[in-house]
Amino acid sequence: MAISRDKKQSLVSELAELFGTAKMTAYARYDGLSVADLQTLRRAARENGVTIKVVKNRLVRVAMQQTDALKNTETGAMTGQLVYAFSSEDEVAPAQVLATFAKTHEALKLTGAFSAEGKSLDTAEVQALATLPSKNELIAQVMATLASPVNDVLSGLSGNLHALLDGVEAKATN
Repeated sequence: MAISRDKKQSLVSELAELFGTAKMTAYARYDGLSVADLQTLRRAARENGVTIKVVKNRLVRVAMQQTDALKNTETGAMTGQLVYAFSSEDEVAPAQVLATFAKTHEALKLTGAFSAEGKSLDTAEVQALATLPSKNELIAQVMATLASPVNDVLSGLSGNLHALLDGVEAKATN
């Protein structure tokens, strides 16, 4: 069933808005996925603050032309049936959601991504992004690294204090 011109225009404006607010947009081929699989992907994406769209590539290109940062972005890798993942909160989340889903569904294959600045990323770069820890995990790692010297000093001091107390106790019993 063909989409009316009004519906296409509303889709393009919605996509242009998503591109305008997205920190990262990842896309993947989904040939062979069932509707139930796509619904599962949408649910997992929603839990991670990612929006999933299945739209014709031509409409995506038109929406990209309406977004200043993406006007000159390379779109050569956008071929076939693609699913687009947008995130306005986290740069890594779209790639991670698609990569995690692709581990259990071989029909989904990461193809590329666009950054908010208009840089086009190839498959290898998207795979590398997907393996990065999340923002909260990175914050926790930094905090653990910063707290490590403090914990070491406290451990050293408490060890010496115990030795001192043991020595005092030994002298008291003699």
